[in-house]
Amino acid sequence: MPPVRHWPALDLTGVDFDPVLADLMEEGPVTRIELPNGEGWAWLVTRMRDVRTVTNDPRFSREAVMDRQVTRLAPHFIPSRGAVGFLDPPDHTRLRRAVAPAFTARGVERVRESARRMLDELVDALEAAGPPADLTAAVLSPFPIAVICELMGVPPADREAMHTWTQLILSSAHGADVSERAKEEMGAYFTELIDARADSTGEDVASLLGAAVGRGEMSVAEAVGLAVLLQIGGEAVTNNSGQMFYILLTRPELADRLRADPAIRPQAIDELLRYIPHRNAVGLSRIALEDVEIEGVRIRAGDAVYVSYLAANRDPEVFADPERIDFSRSPNPHVAFGFGPHYCPGGQLARMESQLLVDALLDRLPALRLAVPPDQVPFRKGALIRGPEALPVAW
Repeated sequence: MPPVRHWPALDLTGVDFDPVLADLMEEGPVTRIELPNGEGWAWLVTRMRDVRTVTNDPRFSREAVMDRQVTRLAPHFIPSRGAVGFLDPPDHTRLRRAVAPAFTARGVERVRESARRMLDELVDALEAAGPPADLTAAVLSPFPIAVICELMGVPPADREAMHTWTQLILSSAHGADVSERAKEEMGAYFTELIDARADSTGEDVASLLGAAVGRGEMSVAEAVGLAVLLQIGGEAVTNNSGQMFYILLTRPELADRLRADPAIRPQAIDELLRYIPHRNAVGLSRIALEDVEIEGVRIRAGDAVYVSYLAANRDPEVFADPERIDFSRSPNPHVAFGFGPHYCPGGQLARMESQLLVDALLDRLPALRLAVPPDQVPFRKGALIRGPEALPVAW
């Protein structure tokens, strides 16, 4: 048995790779970890092939985490029965099917033009106010909020409340009670919204969920749980894009390449998604339902298992020179949006938002640059999703 390695909740800055995770990757493909909250220890797998095995194998269950105090990063995110993030197929598949139309290529295209207009308005306001400015506050935060709210069917007047709840849910700095209360308040909001859309034929997520509840395909609690998960996930683009622009502004040769050759931008964004360390530590665990051997290590029934998508995206067996940002990397089978049944449904939406942001900010502000030294850019503390708290810029 490998030793149990304590993994503290480090507040990392920039795009520094977690040194504890780097050590764990060196120690072996299957190691054991203890996180700051919960109880006991869990297995950690870091190689791409093993990450794909665990996330796509029904012998590893999310649902079996229920009623278990598995070691975990945050004091909250305690598994609650029926939450879609902790369901296994076929229930998980049934719930995702109801909202799938909103996240297909056609569903994402439905909001592209309105997203572009909202972004243009934000950049207009940024230019009008003049430098210096906080790119996070002016664009990178309000843009994803507006887009996910539009896709969800949340009226513009309620966007700020959604943002506040999401920030509290995604932070471990305020304690479990505050985070759980924010989750309950967001749930109460979506309960009313979904109920009001019960007879709607709209294409937004709240309408799709209201119709599914009306047809008896899911309960109100299931619909609300799914809505909360999607709303929270939609705002992760703020932190991801913050890290993307931190890279582009601290490595101007990369930004210059994207300005000079717009055709490579979609491929470049995928490479940035592979590279950026978008979260702290690990996310949600799984439980082995039977004894399974991985890389010669026997994982026994009942053991908790985590995967690291960040480590898999730096697997040298899959990515040549993984520490280098290579805009010509092809193929690029990264797992920034996960893998298997729990693959992030908003992957296409996040790519679309990232492309719109890169197009707008690089083309409209050719002299965009950091207004402070890179080491003075403040990064979020106590956050589950990494990213700059502010991105001071000038042009």
